[in-house]
Amino acid sequence: MADTTRNHGKIALVTGGGTGIGRAIAEALAKNGFTVVISGRRYDVLQKAAHEIAEATGGTLRAFAADVGDPHSVATLFQTVAHDFGRLDLLVNNAGMGLPAVPMEDITFEQWNAIVAANLTGAFLCTQQAMKLMKAQTPRGGRIINNGSISASTPRPMSAPYTATKHAIAGLTKSTALDGRAFDIACGQIDIGNASTEMTSRMSGGVLQANGEIASEPTIPAHLVADAVVYMAGLPLDANVLTMTVMATQMPYVGRG
Repeated sequence: MADTTRNHGKIALVTGGGTGIGRAIAEALAKNGFTVVISGRRYDVLQKAAHEIAEATGGTLRAFAADVGDPHSVATLFQTVAHDFGRLDLLVNNAGMGLPAVPMEDITFEQWNAIVAANLTGAFLCTQQAMKLMKAQTPRGGRIINNGSISASTPRPMSAPYTATKHAIAGLTKSTALDGRAFDIACGQIDIGNASTEMTSRMSGGVLQANGEIASEPTIPAHLVADAVVYMAGLPLDANVLTMTVMATQMPYVGRG
């Protein structure tokens, strides 16, 4: 049985928290004593998720519609968190998007901008607001966890925008960990390989491999990733998991393929 008392009164914000991995993380945090705010662009999806998670866990959840790529929307989100709860103990930068496999020369400028806004600019803007709040609150400090993906180190074929943003997240994680050090702000990154969500459902039917073949790939339940985030989030602020990879053991990632 999880000890939820150590997290009682702690406030967490999960971006992209209405579906997929974000929802699994929100549920796991609520189950472990956090009060959880979930954000995303579709309020109806967020409300449904918040209601269902609260019923399943007995936890406290709030839904707030926000576009992480819009500075004004992000500022409003964090102002609401500060007003309603007085502090923020954990930010999970999970919101993001990708594209089907597309040759680099066929990617439009609009597609590139959309992925950069969702995956990188959004994480920066949320981190910026979280740093301001965590530095000013009493007691000061907090934790930021970025969803990096294994694409933060190794690309899939024809995934330039997604891979570029996830490599950049690795740099943002390290800069945040360094700049937050003097203010009791810890920052780490979880790199996820083939967690089972709507986004990865196509993998069982086959995805493009580096050698040009189409092959099905194994997945793992999203709750295993959420459990890892709960572990990272539950550490005291004088300890930090800088990077963690959680992946399907049999996926074609390690080695040459």
